[in-house]
Amino acid sequence: MSESVDFVAQLKSISGRAEFNNWLGVEVAAASVGEVELRLPWRKELGQYSGFLHAGVIGALLDTACGFAAYTMVGPSLASQYSVKCLRPAVAQVFVVKARVLKPGKQQVFTQAELTSLDEPGKLLAVGDTLLVPAGM
Repeated sequence: MSESVDFVAQLKSISGRAEFNNWLGVEVAAASVGEVELRLPWRKELGQYSGFLHAGVIGALLDTACGFAAYTMVGPSLASQYSVKCLRPAVAQVFVVKARVLKPGKQQVFTQAELTSLDEPGKLLAVGDTLLVPAGM
């Protein structure tokens, strides 16, 4: 895929067709070849019993960001496996997840992502990685 492609517009369109992403409130903030940045404003419905961002939401954010980063290099793909490491309680007004492709391939795409806060971008809340399979759609 060419670097002149407007990946932000494409990913916003794709995200807009996903009911889960719409409910979640995922925003595509930036995208380029092999990289993506998503944002998620805090809502109490996204919290767990102590008021922190739910680990399931964290996993969904990391997975979505990795899939979108892969899209910029190989087109549509499906998660085969992903892992999440929660490093501290996730508290923020706006969460930021940045993902990048480590190694694209015809059969597998390796990606990684980091979750931070818009207010404290250097403070890692969670990290993860995803193994994706190009869908060839």
